[in-house]
Amino acid sequence: MRVCVIGAGLSGLAVGHALNERGISFVCLERAPDVGGIWRQPGAGERGPGYQSLHLNTAKQLTGYADFPMPSSYPLYPRHGQVAAYLRSFAEWAGLLGHVELRTEVVSVRQDADGMWTVVSRDADGVRSSRRFEQVVVASGHHTDPALPDPLPGGAESFAGTILHSLDYRDGADFAGRRVVVVGLGASAVDIAADLSRHAERTLLSVRRGLHIVPKQLFGMSVDEIAEAPWWNEMSFAERRQWVEQALLVARGRLSDYGLPEPDHPVFSSATTLSDEILSRIRHGAVTPKPAIASFEGDRVVFADGSSETADAVVYCTGFHMTFPFLPPGCPLAADGSVELYRRVAPADRPGLYFVGLVRPVGAITRLVEAQAQWVARLIDGAAALPSAEEMREEIGAYLTGIVQRYGRTEGASIQVDVGPYLAEFRESLPV
Repeated sequence: MRVCVIGAGLSGLAVGHALNERGISFVCLERAPDVGGIWRQPGAGERGPGYQSLHLNTAKQLTGYADFPMPSSYPLYPRHGQVAAYLRSFAEWAGLLGHVELRTEVVSVRQDADGMWTVVSRDADGVRSSRRFEQVVVASGHHTDPALPDPLPGGAESFAGTILHSLDYRDGADFAGRRVVVVGLGASAVDIAADLSRHAERTLLSVRRGLHIVPKQLFGMSVDEIAEAPWWNEMSFAERRQWVEQALLVARGRLSDYGLPEPDHPVFSSATTLSDEILSRIRHGAVTPKPAIASFEGDRVVFADGSSETADAVVYCTGFHMTFPFLPPGCPLAADGSVELYRRVAPADRPGLYFVGLVRPVGAITRLVEAQAQWVARLIDGAAALPSAEEMREEIGAYLTGIVQRYGRTEGASIQVDVGPYLAEFRESLPV
Protein backbone atom coordinates (compact mmCIF):
# COMPACT_ATOMS: atom_id res chain seq x y z
CA MET A 1 0.00 0.00 0.00
CA ARG A 2 1.47 3.35 -0.99
CA VAL A 3 -0.34 5.80 1.28
CA CYS A 4 -1.81 5.85 4.79
CA VAL A 5 -4.46 8.51 5.43
CA ILE A 6 -5.20 9.19 9.10
CA GLY A 7 -8.77 10.34 9.76
CA ALA A 8 -12.04 9.96 7.84
CA GLY A 9 -13.64 13.32 8.48
CA LEU A 10 -14.14 16.07 5.91
CA SER A 11 -10.39 16.40 5.28
CA GLY A 12 -9.55 12.70 5.20
CA LEU A 13 -12.40 11.99 2.77
CA ALA A 14 -11.17 14.81 0.50
CA VAL A 15 -7.72 13.21 0.50
CA GLY A 16 -9.18 9.80 -0.28
CA HIS A 17 -11.14 11.22 -3.21
CA ALA A 18 -8.05 12.98 -4.61
CA LEU A 19 -5.95 9.80 -4.32
CA ASN A 20 -8.70 7.70 -5.89
CA GLU A 21 -8.97 10.13 -8.80
CA ARG A 22 -5.26 9.61 -9.55
CA GLY A 23 -5.32 5.86 -9.07
CA ILE A 24 -3.12 5.91 -5.98
CA SER A 25 -3.59 2.99 -3.58
CA PHE A 26 -4.28 3.93 0.03
CA VAL A 27 -5.85 2.90 3.30
CA CYS A 28 -7.64 5.33 5.64
CA LEU A 29 -7.48 4.64 9.37
CA GLU A 30 -10.33 6.04 11.51
CA ARG A 31 -10.69 5.37 15.22
CA ALA A 32 -14.44 6.16 15.31
CA PRO A 33 -17.11 3.62 14.31
CA ASP A 34 -18.10 5.61 11.20
CA VAL A 35 -16.85 8.33 8.86
CA GLY A 36 -17.73 11.99 9.40
CA GLY A 37 -15.23 13.32 11.93
CA ILE A 38 -16.58 16.00 14.26
CA TRP A 39 -19.96 15.95 12.51
CA ARG A 40 -20.66 12.32 13.36
CA GLN A 41 -22.97 11.98 16.37
CA PRO A 42 -20.96 10.50 19.25
CA GLY A 43 -22.33 7.28 20.69
CA ALA A 44 -23.27 6.68 24.32
CA GLY A 45 -20.31 7.30 26.59
CA GLU A 46 -18.19 8.56 23.69
CA ARG A 47 -16.58 11.99 23.85
CA GLY A 48 -16.87 14.26 20.86
CA PRO A 49 -17.35 17.90 19.93
CA GLY A 50 -20.56 17.28 17.95
CA TYR A 51 -23.23 18.69 20.27
CA GLN A 52 -26.86 18.33 19.18
CA SER A 53 -27.47 21.99 18.28
CA LEU A 54 -24.34 22.24 16.12
CA HIS A 55 -24.93 23.78 12.68
CA LEU A 56 -22.62 24.87 9.90
CA ASN A 57 -21.38 28.43 10.19
CA THR A 58 -20.52 28.46 6.49
CA ALA A 59 -22.81 28.23 3.45
CA LYS A 60 -23.62 24.75 2.17
CA GLN A 61 -22.53 25.50 -1.40
CA LEU A 62 -19.01 26.34 -0.23
CA THR A 63 -18.81 23.73 2.53
CA GLY A 64 -19.87 20.85 0.30
CA TYR A 65 -17.31 19.18 -1.96
CA ALA A 66 -16.99 20.70 -5.44
CA ASP A 67 -17.72 17.38 -7.18
CA PHE A 68 -20.60 16.42 -4.90
CA PRO A 69 -22.77 19.36 -3.77
CA MET A 70 -24.94 19.18 -0.69
CA PRO A 71 -28.60 18.34 -1.45
CA SER A 72 -30.77 21.22 -2.67
CA SER A 73 -33.22 20.33 0.10
CA TYR A 74 -30.67 21.31 2.76
CA PRO A 75 -30.93 24.78 4.30
CA LEU A 76 -28.13 27.29 3.75
CA TYR A 77 -26.63 26.29 7.13
CA PRO A 78 -27.34 22.56 7.61
CA ARG A 79 -27.61 21.05 11.06
CA HIS A 80 -25.28 18.53 12.63
CA GLY A 81 -26.99 15.34 11.47
CA GLN A 82 -27.44 16.59 7.92
CA VAL A 83 -23.73 17.26 7.53
CA ALA A 84 -22.88 13.81 8.95
CA ALA A 85 -25.28 12.15 6.50
CA TYR A 86 -23.84 14.18 3.63
CA LEU A 87 -20.25 13.17 4.46
CA ARG A 88 -21.21 9.51 4.56
CA SER A 89 -23.06 9.78 1.25
CA PHE A 90 -19.98 11.45 -0.25
CA ALA A 91 -17.81 8.57 0.98
CA GLU A 92 -20.21 6.11 -0.66
CA TRP A 93 -20.41 8.10 -3.91
CA ALA A 94 -16.62 8.49 -4.14
CA GLY A 95 -16.03 4.78 -3.48
CA LEU A 96 -14.07 5.42 -0.30
CA LEU A 97 -15.73 3.13 2.24
CA GLY A 98 -13.79 0.10 1.06
CA HIS A 99 -10.56 1.96 1.84
CA VAL A 100 -11.56 2.95 5.40
CA GLU A 101 -10.70 0.82 8.42
CA LEU A 102 -13.06 1.93 11.20
CA ARG A 103 -12.43 1.56 14.94
CA THR A 104 -8.72 1.66 14.18
CA GLU A 105 -6.60 4.05 16.23
CA VAL A 106 -3.15 5.14 15.07
CA VAL A 107 -0.65 4.65 17.86
CA SER A 108 2.65 5.55 16.22
CA VAL A 109 3.99 6.97 12.95
CA ARG A 110 7.76 6.82 12.45
CA GLN A 111 10.06 7.21 9.45
CA ASP A 112 12.49 4.39 8.82
CA ALA A 113 16.08 4.69 7.64
CA ASP A 114 15.04 3.86 4.06
CA GLY A 115 12.51 6.74 3.99
CA MET A 116 9.45 4.51 4.38
CA TRP A 117 6.94 5.12 7.16
CA THR A 118 5.95 2.54 9.76
CA VAL A 119 2.41 3.04 11.07
CA VAL A 120 1.36 1.13 14.17
CA SER A 121 -2.40 0.95 14.76
CA ARG A 122 -4.72 -0.67 17.29
CA ASP A 123 -8.13 -2.14 16.44
CA ALA A 124 -11.29 -2.26 18.56
CA ASP A 125 -10.10 -5.46 20.27
CA GLY A 126 -6.80 -3.87 21.25
CA VAL A 127 -4.81 -5.86 18.68
CA ARG A 128 -1.86 -3.93 17.28
CA SER A 129 -0.63 -4.12 13.72
CA SER A 130 2.39 -2.57 12.02
CA ARG A 131 2.44 -1.59 8.35
CA ARG A 132 4.86 0.28 6.11
CA PHE A 133 3.88 3.02 3.69
CA GLU A 134 5.64 5.28 1.24
CA GLN A 135 3.62 8.32 2.32
CA VAL A 136 1.44 9.35 5.28
CA VAL A 137 -1.26 12.03 5.20
CA VAL A 138 -2.46 13.29 8.58
CA ALA A 139 -6.06 14.52 8.31
CA SER A 140 -7.22 13.86 11.86
CA GLY A 141 -7.92 17.46 12.87
CA HIS A 142 -7.23 18.97 16.28
CA HIS A 143 -10.46 18.70 18.27
CA THR A 144 -9.61 15.78 20.54
CA ASP A 145 -7.43 17.19 23.34
CA PRO A 146 -9.52 19.67 25.36
CA ALA A 147 -7.80 22.79 26.67
CA LEU A 148 -8.80 23.92 30.17
CA PRO A 149 -7.26 26.75 32.21
CA ASP A 150 -4.19 25.42 34.00
CA PRO A 151 -4.60 25.86 36.84
CA LEU A 152 -8.36 26.27 37.15
CA PRO A 153 -9.51 29.21 39.30
CA GLY A 154 -9.10 28.74 43.03
CA GLY A 155 -11.70 26.59 44.73
CA ALA A 156 -12.46 24.56 41.60
CA GLU A 157 -11.56 21.30 43.33
CA SER A 158 -14.29 21.83 45.94
CA PHE A 159 -16.90 23.40 43.66
CA ALA A 160 -20.29 21.84 44.46
CA GLY A 161 -21.39 21.86 40.82
CA THR A 162 -20.05 20.16 37.70
CA ILE A 163 -17.12 21.47 35.64
CA LEU A 164 -16.90 20.19 32.09
CA HIS A 165 -15.41 21.03 28.69
CA SER A 166 -17.43 21.63 25.54
CA LEU A 167 -16.12 18.25 24.32
CA ASP A 168 -18.47 16.65 26.87
CA TYR A 169 -21.50 18.85 26.13
CA ARG A 170 -24.35 17.19 24.25
CA ASP A 171 -27.72 18.89 24.64
CA GLY A 172 -29.16 21.88 26.46
CA ALA A 173 -32.06 19.70 27.60
CA ASP A 174 -29.60 17.90 29.90
CA PHE A 175 -29.42 21.13 31.94
CA ALA A 176 -33.15 21.89 32.19
CA GLY A 177 -33.91 24.01 35.25
CA ARG A 178 -30.22 24.40 36.17
CA ARG A 179 -27.98 27.45 36.45
CA VAL A 180 -25.05 27.25 34.05
CA VAL A 181 -21.97 29.36 33.36
CA VAL A 182 -20.45 29.09 29.87
CA VAL A 183 -16.83 30.23 29.60
CA GLY A 184 -15.51 31.70 26.35
CA LEU A 185 -16.63 33.70 23.33
CA GLY A 186 -15.63 31.43 20.45
CA ALA A 187 -17.98 29.52 18.16
CA SER A 188 -18.69 26.70 20.61
CA ALA A 189 -19.24 29.08 23.54
CA VAL A 190 -21.85 31.21 21.79
CA ASP A 191 -23.58 28.14 20.29
CA ILE A 192 -23.76 26.36 23.63
CA ALA A 193 -24.85 29.46 25.55
CA ALA A 194 -27.67 30.07 23.06
CA ASP A 195 -28.70 26.40 23.24
CA LEU A 196 -28.62 26.32 27.04
CA SER A 197 -30.67 29.52 27.28
CA ARG A 198 -33.70 27.65 25.97
CA HIS A 199 -33.54 25.05 28.73
CA ALA A 200 -31.54 26.27 31.73
CA GLU A 201 -33.02 28.34 34.54
CA ARG A 202 -30.20 30.87 34.09
CA THR A 203 -27.39 31.07 31.53
CA LEU A 204 -24.30 33.19 32.14
CA LEU A 205 -21.57 33.83 29.57
CA SER A 206 -18.19 34.46 31.18
CA VAL A 207 -15.87 36.39 28.85
CA ARG A 208 -12.25 37.20 29.61
CA ARG A 209 -11.33 38.93 26.35
CA GLY A 210 -13.48 40.54 23.70
CA LEU A 211 -13.69 39.03 20.22
CA HIS A 212 -15.34 40.36 17.09
CA ILE A 213 -18.76 38.75 16.69
CA VAL A 214 -19.75 38.65 13.03
CA PRO A 215 -23.22 37.69 11.75
CA LYS A 216 -23.31 34.71 9.41
CA GLN A 217 -24.65 37.06 6.72
CA LEU A 218 -23.89 40.66 5.83
CA PHE A 219 -26.01 42.52 3.28
CA GLY A 220 -27.83 39.26 2.54
CA MET A 221 -24.64 37.35 1.66
CA SER A 222 -23.09 34.56 3.67
CA VAL A 223 -19.76 35.90 4.93
CA ASP A 224 -17.83 32.97 3.42
CA GLU A 225 -19.36 33.82 0.03
CA ILE A 226 -18.05 37.34 0.54
CA ALA A 227 -14.58 35.96 1.38
CA GLU A 228 -14.45 34.24 -2.04
CA ALA A 229 -16.03 37.06 -4.08
CA PRO A 230 -13.74 38.67 -6.71
CA TRP A 231 -14.61 42.19 -5.55
CA TRP A 232 -13.58 41.28 -2.01
CA ASN A 233 -10.21 39.87 -3.04
CA GLU A 234 -9.52 42.90 -5.24
CA MET A 235 -9.58 45.12 -2.15
CA SER A 236 -6.46 45.73 -0.10
CA PHE A 237 -6.24 44.28 3.39
CA ALA A 238 -6.87 47.72 4.90
CA GLU A 239 -9.93 48.23 2.69
CA ARG A 240 -11.36 44.83 3.65
CA ARG A 241 -10.87 45.58 7.33
CA GLN A 242 -12.57 48.98 7.03
CA TRP A 243 -15.46 47.47 5.05
CA VAL A 244 -16.13 44.84 7.71
CA GLU A 245 -15.81 47.26 10.61
CA GLN A 246 -18.35 49.60 9.05
CA ALA A 247 -20.70 46.72 8.19
CA LEU A 248 -20.54 45.48 11.78
CA LEU A 249 -21.46 48.89 13.17
CA VAL A 250 -24.55 48.83 10.96
CA ALA A 251 -25.44 45.19 11.66
CA ARG A 252 -25.01 45.09 15.42
CA GLY A 253 -23.51 48.29 16.85
CA ARG A 254 -20.94 48.17 19.64
CA LEU A 255 -20.44 44.98 21.64
CA SER A 256 -20.18 46.98 24.86
CA ASP A 257 -23.87 47.87 24.37
CA TYR A 258 -24.61 44.17 24.96
CA GLY A 259 -22.50 43.99 28.13
CA LEU A 260 -19.60 42.30 26.35
CA PRO A 261 -16.02 43.59 26.39
CA GLU A 262 -14.94 45.46 23.29
CA PRO A 263 -12.17 43.64 21.40
CA ASP A 264 -8.70 45.02 22.13
CA HIS A 265 -7.66 44.42 18.51
CA PRO A 266 -8.98 45.30 15.05
CA VAL A 267 -10.91 42.86 12.86
CA PHE A 268 -8.73 40.15 11.29
CA SER A 269 -6.08 40.40 14.03
CA SER A 270 -7.58 37.44 15.87
CA ALA A 271 -10.10 34.71 15.21
CA THR A 272 -13.63 36.03 14.74
CA THR A 273 -16.83 34.45 16.07
CA LEU A 274 -19.69 33.84 13.65
CA SER A 275 -23.11 33.97 15.26
CA ASP A 276 -26.58 35.21 14.39
CA GLU A 277 -27.97 34.20 17.78
CA ILE A 278 -25.89 35.16 20.78
CA LEU A 279 -26.45 38.92 20.67
CA SER A 280 -30.19 38.38 20.24
CA ARG A 281 -30.28 35.99 23.21
CA ILE A 282 -28.45 38.59 25.30
CA ARG A 283 -30.88 41.31 24.25
CA HIS A 284 -33.80 39.03 25.14
CA GLY A 285 -32.37 38.50 28.63
CA ALA A 286 -31.84 34.79 28.04
CA VAL A 287 -28.04 35.03 28.32
CA THR A 288 -26.27 37.30 30.81
CA PRO A 289 -22.66 38.35 30.08
CA LYS A 290 -20.19 38.25 32.97
CA PRO A 291 -16.44 38.86 33.22
CA ALA A 292 -13.83 36.17 33.77
CA ILE A 293 -14.18 33.67 36.62
CA ALA A 294 -11.95 34.64 39.54
CA SER A 295 -12.68 31.74 41.88
CA PHE A 296 -15.17 29.13 43.08
CA GLU A 297 -16.72 29.19 46.55
CA GLY A 298 -18.87 26.20 47.39
CA ASP A 299 -21.79 26.32 44.99
CA ARG A 300 -20.99 29.85 43.81
CA VAL A 301 -18.88 31.22 40.97
CA VAL A 302 -17.07 34.48 41.77
CA PHE A 303 -16.31 36.78 38.84
CA ALA A 304 -13.51 39.27 38.30
CA ASP A 305 -15.79 42.23 39.07
CA GLY A 306 -16.52 40.83 42.54
CA SER A 307 -20.03 39.63 41.73
CA SER A 308 -20.98 36.00 42.31
CA GLU A 309 -23.72 33.61 41.21
CA THR A 310 -24.95 30.22 42.31
CA ALA A 311 -24.20 27.68 39.58
CA ASP A 312 -24.92 24.00 39.02
CA ALA A 313 -22.48 23.64 36.14
CA VAL A 314 -19.65 25.42 34.35
CA VAL A 315 -18.95 24.60 30.70
CA TYR A 316 -15.47 25.63 29.56
CA CYS A 317 -15.50 26.37 25.82
CA THR A 318 -11.80 27.09 25.78
CA GLY A 319 -10.74 25.22 22.68
CA PHE A 320 -8.34 22.38 22.10
CA HIS A 321 -4.64 21.72 22.21
CA MET A 322 -3.05 20.87 18.90
CA THR A 323 -1.57 17.50 19.74
CA PHE A 324 -0.43 14.63 17.55
CA PRO A 325 0.68 11.99 20.07
CA PHE A 326 1.34 9.40 17.37
CA LEU A 327 3.96 11.59 15.64
CA PRO A 328 7.59 12.22 16.63
CA PRO A 329 8.03 15.09 19.13
CA GLY A 330 8.27 18.50 17.46
CA CYS A 331 6.27 17.49 14.40
CA PRO A 332 4.61 19.65 13.22
CA LEU A 333 4.69 21.83 16.35
CA ALA A 334 7.71 23.93 17.25
CA ALA A 335 8.74 24.55 20.84
CA ASP A 336 6.63 27.73 20.95
CA GLY A 337 3.53 25.87 19.71
CA SER A 338 3.68 27.20 16.14
CA VAL A 339 2.77 24.83 13.33
CA GLU A 340 5.75 24.66 10.97
CA LEU A 341 4.58 23.45 7.56
CA TYR A 342 5.38 24.53 4.02
CA ARG A 343 2.15 25.89 2.53
CA ARG A 344 0.59 24.65 5.80
CA VAL A 345 0.91 21.10 4.46
CA ALA A 346 4.47 19.71 4.34
CA PRO A 347 7.21 19.57 7.00
CA ALA A 348 10.52 20.74 5.58
CA ASP A 349 12.54 17.85 6.99
CA ARG A 350 10.20 14.84 6.81
CA PRO A 351 9.69 13.80 3.18
CA GLY A 352 6.60 11.71 2.61
CA LEU A 353 4.58 13.24 5.48
CA TYR A 354 1.74 15.67 4.79
CA PHE A 355 -1.03 17.43 6.74
CA VAL A 356 -4.43 18.28 5.29
CA GLY A 357 -7.05 20.41 7.04
CA LEU A 358 -4.69 21.95 9.60
CA VAL A 359 -5.76 25.49 8.70
CA ARG A 360 -8.21 27.99 10.15
CA PRO A 361 -9.70 30.22 7.44
CA VAL A 362 -11.93 33.25 7.61
CA GLY A 363 -14.61 31.45 5.60
CA ALA A 364 -15.38 27.88 4.53
CA ILE A 365 -12.55 25.36 4.81
CA THR A 366 -13.62 22.83 2.18
CA ARG A 367 -12.15 24.45 -0.93
CA LEU A 368 -8.86 24.85 0.92
CA VAL A 369 -8.87 21.22 2.00
CA GLU A 370 -9.65 20.09 -1.53
CA ALA A 371 -6.79 22.17 -2.93
CA GLN A 372 -4.42 20.73 -0.33
CA ALA A 373 -5.60 17.17 -1.04
CA GLN A 374 -5.24 17.54 -4.82
CA TRP A 375 -1.77 19.03 -4.42
CA VAL A 376 -0.69 16.22 -2.09
CA ALA A 377 -1.99 13.62 -4.56
CA ARG A 378 0.08 15.25 -7.32
CA LEU A 379 3.14 15.31 -5.09
CA ILE A 380 2.70 11.62 -4.37
CA ASP A 381 2.42 10.55 -8.00
CA GLY A 382 5.17 12.90 -9.17
CA ALA A 383 3.05 15.39 -11.12
CA ALA A 384 4.22 18.12 -8.72
CA ALA A 385 7.35 18.50 -6.62
CA LEU A 386 8.37 20.20 -3.41
CA PRO A 387 11.19 22.76 -3.40
CA SER A 388 14.35 22.15 -1.40
CA ALA A 389 14.17 21.88 2.38
CA GLU A 390 15.97 25.21 2.65
CA GLU A 391 13.38 26.94 0.44
CA MET A 392 10.56 25.37 2.45
CA ARG A 393 12.06 26.59 5.71
CA GLU A 394 12.36 30.10 4.26
CA GLU A 395 8.69 30.09 3.26
CA ILE A 396 7.66 28.80 6.69
CA GLY A 397 9.71 31.49 8.41
CA ALA A 398 8.28 34.28 6.26
CA TYR A 399 4.74 33.05 6.82
CA LEU A 400 5.13 32.81 10.60
CA THR A 401 6.72 36.28 10.71
CA GLY A 402 3.64 37.66 8.97
CA ILE A 403 1.39 35.79 11.41
CA VAL A 404 3.15 37.32 14.42
CA GLN A 405 2.89 40.80 12.91
CA ARG A 406 -0.84 40.39 12.32
CA TYR A 407 -2.03 38.21 15.21
CA GLY A 408 0.79 38.31 17.76
CA ARG A 409 2.16 35.17 19.36
CA THR A 410 -1.08 33.44 20.24
CA GLU A 411 -1.72 29.73 20.38
CA GLY A 412 -3.35 28.57 17.19
CA ALA A 413 -2.57 31.72 15.18
CA SER A 414 -0.03 29.84 13.06
CA ILE A 415 -2.82 28.01 11.20
CA GLN A 416 -4.79 31.15 10.26
CA VAL A 417 -5.15 31.68 6.50
CA ASP A 418 -7.08 33.99 4.19
CA VAL A 419 -9.15 32.01 1.69
CA GLY A 420 -8.38 33.86 -1.56
CA PRO A 421 -4.63 34.32 -1.16
CA TYR A 422 -4.20 30.80 0.20
CA LEU A 423 -6.01 29.19 -2.72
CA ALA A 424 -3.89 31.27 -5.11
CA GLU A 425 -0.78 29.54 -3.73
CA PHE A 426 -2.00 26.24 -5.18
CA ARG A 427 -3.17 27.42 -8.60
CA GLU A 428 0.27 27.10 -10.17
CA SER A 429 0.54 23.51 -8.92
CA LEU A 430 -2.95 22.34 -9.88
CA PRO A 431 -4.38 21.72 -13.33
CA VAL A 432 -6.97 24.16 -14.62
